[in-house]
Amino acid sequence: MADNLETVIIDYGMGNLRSVEKALEAVGGRPAIRQDPDAIRAAERLILPGVGAFGDAMNNLRQSGLDEAICGAVREGKPLLGLCLGLQLLFTQSEEFGSHAGLNLIPGRVLKFNEPGLRVPHVGWNQIEGARPNPLLMSIPEGSYFYFVHSFYVEPEDCEDVLCWTSYGRRFCSIACRKNVWGAQFHPEKSQDVGKRLLRNFLSIQQ
Repeated sequence: MADNLETVIIDYGMGNLRSVEKALEAVGGRPAIRQDPDAIRAAERLILPGVGAFGDAMNNLRQSGLDEAICGAVREGKPLLGLCLGLQLLFTQSEEFGSHAGLNLIPGRVLKFNEPGLRVPHVGWNQIEGARPNPLLMSIPEGSYFYFVHSFYVEPEDCEDVLCWTSYGRRFCSIACRKNVWGAQFHPEKSQDVGKRLLRNFLSIQQ
């Protein structure tokens, strides 16, 4: 049986795991990087990071049984935070290099930026806008800047699942939230003090 773990960073072979771990440690967390389903089930809360292609990521999650463990933990009410690609994996379907099914924890699609003349990927600092009250955003001012690196964006089916917007060629969902599931398109571990504040907020959320 796995030991009880406070915060598990899910290792499915794609992601900047160590930088997320260091950022959590810097705000007083006790993170553990794990790649087995038992650890996911034992955790108090979960972080799903990611860098790379959606289809490859979902294949890795399915082959290891992590997809079922993640969905089971969410059904139990455990807090889950997806970061960058991790946000996109929470959605129903992605059009990245074909059509791929996601975890379907937040109904919606992952789409590519296709505005004429827009530089893709979207790289650099950008603001969050239109934030509604939520424990993840406690003490984070409207208009705060976070660091983005992405070519695709999420489109929730239900606008109530949009926690924040960001503008880049179009207005897109930069933070999504559905019950005990959150996802951020940016990298809080690269977003200096405001990113640390967001991670600290997530660590304070209880089941």
